Amino acid sequence: MATAEQIKSLIRSHFSDQSEQFFTVALQMAAHEARQGHDALANDIRILVDKAKVRPARVVAFIPDLENLVLTSEPRERLGSLVLSDEMRARIERILREFRQKAKLEKHGLTHRRKILLAGPPGTGKTLTAAVLAGELNLPLYTILMDKIVTRFMGETSAKLRQIFDVIQERRGVYLFDEFDAIGGERSRVDDVGEMRRVLNSFLQFIEHDSSDSLIVAATNNPKILDQALFRRFDDVLHYQLPEKGEIERLIENRLGSFRQKSIMLDASVNMALSLSHAEIAQACDDAIKEAILTDRKNVTATLLKQMLQERRSAYHAPIKG
Repeated sequence: MATAEQIKSLIRSHFSDQSEQFFTVALQMAAHEARQGHDALANDIRILVDKAKVRPARVVAFIPDLENLVLTSEPRERLGSLVLSDEMRARIERILREFRQKAKLEKHGLTHRRKILLAGPPGTGKTLTAAVLAGELNLPLYTILMDKIVTRFMGETSAKLRQIFDVIQERRGVYLFDEFDAIGGERSRVDDVGEMRRVLNSFLQFIEHDSSDSLIVAATNNPKILDQALFRRFDDVLHYQLPEKGEIERLIENRLGSFRQKSIMLDASVNMALSLSHAEIAQACDDAIKEAILTDRKNVTATLLKQMLQERRSAYHAPIKG
């Protein structure tokens, strides 16, 4: 049967609304049962986990012209899924609190935060934050694929944006404009084209006049190239950074779960993970867990974890010597 530590970890993740951690521990339990020869039970656990995970994204069907441009999903992520600084967590909690108590603010002539810009390097949690906002508010997440809007409908992009904002008005949800810099670049850039300036002007007008009950989230990896007029149109701007030592340690602990060797010292691994993104560190932990399972190890050792972190560094960064 599952170990006591796995059971405790499963309960903790459930009551702290850490869905990803819950799924990870459940799969670890399945692997444990498989090693014990309980293949049927292990398979049943995996099937239950697969059914419980987020439903796959699908193309919105209520606007035929937006086919392949907008995807909708129903996230179950909760705030506990994010490993961020206390300040960032507090700011996200404030967005959620204002949205939930918007009627209270409206009585005093105030509006809640509902137009949010997320800026920072890839893999630092911007897309996950949008999923968390949707999951916490029990709203669908609509992801607008900006690159497809621009490349496929260069002459009709403004018209497509208008349709999208019509949908935002009609259908309540969290709308994520991913890779927003595809249209949000500075209007005075010498390499810009007239069409893109018109698109950006259209977006500025649409978002300024939007009065829907939806939450609009724009995400960019390159905030420096965004037009400065954009920042004034958003109620809040959250800047994401690569994780610091404390966040890295919490991320590794959460991700390894019961596969973490009790005697493992994380100092060396944390130092090796510096300059890696949240997503890269999480992937390294997952790789270490898979390697432990496939080699019939009960835990992830410090050596194995450092090996996987080194592979991530080698893939995206200059390797560490020594």
